[in-house]
Amino acid sequence: MAIVVGYVATKEGRAALKQAAEECVLRKTKLVVISSHRGGRDFDAAEATRFEAELERVQQVLEEQGLEHEVRQLVRGNDPAEDLISVAEEENATFIVIGLRRRSPVGKLILGSNAQRILLDASCPVLAVKAD
Repeated sequence: MAIVVGYVATKEGRAALKQAAEECVLRKTKLVVISSHRGGRDFDAAEATRFEAELERVQQVLEEQGLEHEVRQLVRGNDPAEDLISVAEEENATFIVIGLRRRSPVGKLILGSNAQRILLDASCPVLAVKAD
């Protein structure tokens, strides 16, 4: 059993990671951090290096907290939603944690496509976290 969190280096991603880590402490379970990118032309070497450095910082923080964890950077052409759902199923996840950003009144009519897909298609519960 594990808790799976979708991580992006944004305030929403950090809020999701923080909440997921707290839940892992409460439940005494492993944390699986997923950073998912489609790849292709939009994901060049400089961007890959930047993401790798960010994930190393995440790994260091989780080690300092003493959490059992695994950090995965996935660049395999899938949508982040696909990657999170498949890892959650593979890990038999207790739940998935995702970060949501604030939206304008019109934007509230349409939830982000990845968030919506995770909420609707995941076979386990999903905890949606807003940044402060």
